[in-house]
Amino acid sequence: MNTQTVDPKLLEILVCPVTKEPLRYDAEKQELISDAAKLAFPIRDGIPIMLADEAREIES
Repeated sequence: MNTQTVDPKLLEILVCPVTKEPLRYDAEKQELISDAAKLAFPIRDGIPIMLADEAREIES
């Protein structure tokens, strides 16, 4: 599997669209994690999909 990377500068400015809190990058799963909203936003082809409808719920 080809692991894409996300521009670190982009990661610095992106926030959760639900809570406006900072996100945590999970390189292994290719997701941006919002601990505050308990959502994981997918990254597809190096592009973060910042739609609440596309996010999956997480437990921790």
